Amino acid sequence: MMLVSLPAFAVNPDDGDDPGPGLSVAETLGLYVALPVAIFLAISALVMLGGRTGSGKQQR
Repeated sequence: MMLVSLPAFAVNPDDGDDPGPGLSVAETLGLYVALPVAIFLAISALVMLGGRTGSGKQQR
């Protein structure tokens, strides 16, 4: 049973495997670095803008 599970047998693709083309370095950095940073900055800006509008009113 151990012979069947060796990594050398993982080279043969199963039926239905179609991995497609790989990502370039620029696409990988854009997807996993730039996009999360942009989403973080957009959410941060929305939160800061939301906090600013309510702080102008003074309650007594």
